[in-house]
Amino acid sequence: MQILKARFALRATASQFQAWSSAKTRTAATDSKIVEYKPIRSVLVANRGEIAIRVFRACTELGIRSVAIYSEQDKLQMHRQKADESYIVGKGLPPVEAYLSIPEIIRVAKENDVDAVHPGYGLLSERADFAQAIINAGLRFIGPSPKVVQQMGDKVAARKAAIEAKVPIVPGTDGPVTTKEEAVEFCKSHGLPVILKAAYGGGGRGMRVVRKMEEVPSAFERASSEALGAFGNGSMFIERFIERPRHIEVQLLGDKAGNVVHLYERDCSVQRRHQKVVEIAPAPKLDPKIRQKMVECATHLARHVGYENAGTVEFLLDDKGNFYFIEVNARLQVEHTITEEVTGIDLVQSQIRIAEGMTLPELGLTQDKIQAQGYAIQCRVTTEDPANNFQPSTGRIEVFRSGEGMGIRLDSASTYAGAVISPYYDSLLVKVISHAHDLPSSAAKMNRALREFRIRGVKTNIPFLLNVLENQKFLNGSVDTYFIDENPQLFMFKASQNRAQKILNYLGYVLVNGPATPLATKIPPSDVKPYIPQVPLVRFGSAVQPPKGYKQILDEGGPEAFAKAVRQHKGLLLMDTTFRDAHQSLLATRVRTHDLLAVSPYVAHNFNNLYSLENWGGATFDVALRFLHECPWERLHDMRQLIPNIPFQMLLRGANAVGYTNYPDNVVFKFCDMAVQAGMDIFRVFDSLNYLPNLVLGMEAAAKAGGVVEAAISYTGDVSDPSKTKYDLKYYTKLADDLVKAGTHVLAIKDMAGLLKPQAAKLLIGAIRAAHPHVPLHVHTHDTSGAGVAAMLACAEAGADVVDVAVDSVSGLTSQPSMGALVASLQGTPLDTKIPLQKVSEYSAYWEQARTLYGPFECTATMKSGNADVYLNEIPGGQYTNLQFQAFSLGLGSQFEEVKKAYREANLLLGDIIKVTPSSKVVGDLAQFMVQNKLTAADINARAEELSFPKSVVEYLQGAIGIPYGGFPEPLRSKVLKDMPRIEGRPGKELPSLNFDKLKGELKESFPDINDEDVMSAAMYPQVASDFFRFRDKYGPVKHLDTKTFLVGPAVGDTIEVKIERGKTLDIRTVAVSEDMTAAGEREVFFELNGQLRSVFIRDENASKEMKIHPKAVKGDKNQVGAPMPGTVLTIKVKEGDKVEKGQPIAVLSAMKMEMIVQAPKAGTVKTVSITNGQKLEGDDLICTIE
Repeated sequence: MQILKARFALRATASQFQAWSSAKTRTAATDSKIVEYKPIRSVLVANRGEIAIRVFRACTELGIRSVAIYSEQDKLQMHRQKADESYIVGKGLPPVEAYLSIPEIIRVAKENDVDAVHPGYGLLSERADFAQAIINAGLRFIGPSPKVVQQMGDKVAARKAAIEAKVPIVPGTDGPVTTKEEAVEFCKSHGLPVILKAAYGGGGRGMRVVRKMEEVPSAFERASSEALGAFGNGSMFIERFIERPRHIEVQLLGDKAGNVVHLYERDCSVQRRHQKVVEIAPAPKLDPKIRQKMVECATHLARHVGYENAGTVEFLLDDKGNFYFIEVNARLQVEHTITEEVTGIDLVQSQIRIAEGMTLPELGLTQDKIQAQGYAIQCRVTTEDPANNFQPSTGRIEVFRSGEGMGIRLDSASTYAGAVISPYYDSLLVKVISHAHDLPSSAAKMNRALREFRIRGVKTNIPFLLNVLENQKFLNGSVDTYFIDENPQLFMFKASQNRAQKILNYLGYVLVNGPATPLATKIPPSDVKPYIPQVPLVRFGSAVQPPKGYKQILDEGGPEAFAKAVRQHKGLLLMDTTFRDAHQSLLATRVRTHDLLAVSPYVAHNFNNLYSLENWGGATFDVALRFLHECPWERLHDMRQLIPNIPFQMLLRGANAVGYTNYPDNVVFKFCDMAVQAGMDIFRVFDSLNYLPNLVLGMEAAAKAGGVVEAAISYTGDVSDPSKTKYDLKYYTKLADDLVKAGTHVLAIKDMAGLLKPQAAKLLIGAIRAAHPHVPLHVHTHDTSGAGVAAMLACAEAGADVVDVAVDSVSGLTSQPSMGALVASLQGTPLDTKIPLQKVSEYSAYWEQARTLYGPFECTATMKSGNADVYLNEIPGGQYTNLQFQAFSLGLGSQFEEVKKAYREANLLLGDIIKVTPSSKVVGDLAQFMVQNKLTAADINARAEELSFPKSVVEYLQGAIGIPYGGFPEPLRSKVLKDMPRIEGRPGKELPSLNFDKLKGELKESFPDINDEDVMSAAMYPQVASDFFRFRDKYGPVKHLDTKTFLVGPAVGDTIEVKIERGKTLDIRTVAVSEDMTAAGEREVFFELNGQLRSVFIRDENASKEMKIHPKAVKGDKNQVGAPMPGTVLTIKVKEGDKVEKGQPIAVLSAMKMEMIVQAPKAGTVKTVSITNGQKLEGDDLICTIE
């Protein structure tokens, strides 16, 4: 200890010798009274956080030993580390009470040879009994005398002193008010509005404005309760409320000799809930005459009461230039920093020197020497969520990066990655101070600095502060205390994307819990990085654009001109299904946008003469949301940007759009319109039963949207087999006539099972071509049998204009025929596609490698070759592999041959129907039901009345997807349905229109950042979309991850690059996963992000099952009420079984000295209550459920 004292003695020598020299030369002429000078060797700061650090820094510069105190909850806080010594205080006491324990603070000071105590601001800083106890203990109090603290801390006594000093005041109570009855009586006598203030504290705590008499009692009770919690005394002071004032405060310094100077004023008018948010020094646009009068009143009042040390006199200034005394803050203010910046005077050092006994003249602080230079602004960055009514945000700071540079000062404490923001204390995180020669320049520096901040893990008010700084009224200095309330645009925020941290959370989740999307096989994704064939980017100094294609013909002439150009084309045109149906058939629709976009430029530059690129709709829409966790609309936008020259084609399920159910007509029409706006061109419209009313609705919707209508006839049976009479040539030509009459631009044959044999192709295409010579014909098939290439060649020779192919490496089996095979077969013939075979080969090479990334979904895990038995079972190609995977997952893998036979029987039981989504699902569900339950067709017919059929089968028989050709099977339908309702006619016809505005409003309650495309996704798939929105909010744009990393996560030690946008790439290295779990069942996962260490905490879903962890409210579930902020449960207002109305109080929480009433979000009955009084909650912890 002696060595430690010697070190501080040496450090203090120069500074204290200078102070002693100044004090020694005192004369009677310079001082009004003799003041003893006694150096301070050590200072204890009876406070925490940034103000404690501010004082420690001043002590260090003066060569004074600094001592910190900290509560048990603050043992990891930075302020205890910044002091020379630190000691725990109030062990066993609650968090705030620890810092309010006067005996404990004095004990620490006495035990550790402390000379003086600095109170900081808040806590005990305005408690006269604390100041007196310090002095009684033989220590020095760095602040005013206890008498002045008492007088100025008592707002009534302060008013009396102001009256005696002839300082203008606002009418108010003569003394502290302790009951609501007294408050009501004052309001009746003096009128409204009034403002309630804590009599023994400030900072906006316990402050309420009351404008209605009936609100006085409740407002008084809440304000008094808040004041009691913050200051230990619930007494209130009441005064008339001045409308539209500016809040101006004058900074003072006084010494023990009676000298008082002002350091000019600060404008603190930018306030919310009576708490200062942004402060400016000096006050802009303040009349110099008013300024002079104001500072004279302030200094006169200080001399009148014998004020010493630092303090602030606060005034309200009305629009007529009248100002009124509010109060004296007998302490250092939070915003003292901006006064320091404009005057160059260190207020904290001045406080300490004055406490030592130095006078203001000795410190060089005479009024004539004090000048204000330029403008300074202070912004209080708090851990509050401005988008959620500024609710406190607590938790661990995952990322912290500050804004710095010329003209910026930061005063902070817990500002580092890993710091934990607790609910026990004030939400102030860091004070940012800017200084420049004028207000706009200072605001510009502040704006720049705040934009440099990156704070993740907790919410902050930075978005709100930026809005304030960019407001023209603020920049003009024309603000009053109504500024925030009257500018609602301040609360319009652009949400922080926080993409990097969200992606780390996703990677951490996969590392801890395994894949976030179910994997179908045990085949792992390969380590390959597919080679992307190069395209020319720049030529002669300018960007190379892809050559023009049919997209330009469509854009310039419309659908009719497009159809005419297709029909006039001499060779065979191709549609490439690689981007959709090919991977739907082979890889369970799991190919991600990441891999599609990688090869898109190559396709645009080398396949411009394609008829179209099928890339959207059908199963890709819901799989993108459900399993790939990416937005299908974004996929469409991104592909259109990279492929501007090839028409895009989608699969539209008629009246079912891209869903599996019926939608109101306005939904289908709006969907098509939005699809065209997003980049879609051609709509292949089909119905799973060829039900004409459903088909026509989809056609009308696509046409109205401006798209190319390609009406599709779903093909089944065999027109070349005379024994198959249901779906004969006459059936198809009649349907073709109806679709042409309905206005289709292109006519398609959709052979979804690959049943169209070459001979049948010649008959069917030949007949339709003869009947409709001017309509383009487009044929789609699957190569399940292996005869696909032959069938498509036959179609071409019979008059088809377009056929569907997939690039070689994703062709065959249940996919489409090989592009390369068709191209090679037609080279040198009148039907030559004019596509270079070498380009097909390069394109195929990319997908040959990319396909290996999708091993977990590879159809060849169960299907090793094509199979001609498709002509018997008629299973669609897109369903074949999915059905096989389903059979394996249900334990029927070894019985797949039985499933295929049952599929044929199920089809016949249901009436030999057209089979394509969703009708194919009906047949598949019935087939698996039959195999699982060992039922034959005869069993189904015999036991139909007693069996519990799959839901899809029942709904089909009810007519939910339309009416099959030839009608429903009887008596099976009647046996299954019994007295269940039946749908007659088009299923969606009677559905009421969907109110999109209402749906958007409901979604925004849970997902504020959704757009109109998200709303449409929710209209299509309500639950799937909500789950996706939750995932996106939590994990961000995972579409930017490479596919292997997305599926199975990185290995420890791996480094990946993630390009999140043009010019922004994340370099992520996985460092470690902790073996130990936290009390909340979480594991810490460590990464290096762009070279900086970051970590995330991830709940171990398996290991934590054994732990008792409070449940969370599910975002978007309106039956569940979650904690709006972390805090302590003060009161529970309901119990299980209670009936509640919307808005009725459920519970009261307290955090960061703020109380919040949790209200019922809806009317209903309380089913469960998950909290207890006194329980500490985290944000979103479940409070109760209401049904």
